[in-house]
Amino acid sequence: MYRKISQDVKLAAIHLHEHQLFSLENILACVRFSESMFWRILKLWRETGDVVSISNCIRGRPHILQCNDVLYLIRLVRHRLEWFLDELLFLDELLVLLDTNRFISVHYATIHRELERVGVSLKNISSLSSA
Repeated sequence: MYRKISQDVKLAAIHLHEHQLFSLENILACVRFSESMFWRILKLWRETGDVVSISNCIRGRPHILQCNDVLYLIRLVRHRLEWFLDELLFLDELLVLLDTNRFISVHYATIHRELERVGVSLKNISSLSSA
């Protein structure tokens, strides 16, 4: 089971140990984490001066479509609403236009997801074209 240990508790355990105010067993009993965890935290403290490791990586998968690409898709949809009334033709046409004009080859699900994320759906398009 994973339990997040707060930064304050880690610092308190290190300070109690470094000032030799309590034995290691008493400190571990109070803070309720393992001895191996304590030694990892202490090593990190001595190496970096902090008890929390800094993560430099971005989690998840990188986006294939950048912001400019999504804006391009939105401009295409607004420019020619009548092209995109049929959902399959809509996504196929966007696939072709992205590939030829922006040199980006993506799956139709990626386009669908990105357009939904910015609030463009087939329902919105059909209501705009009828207005």
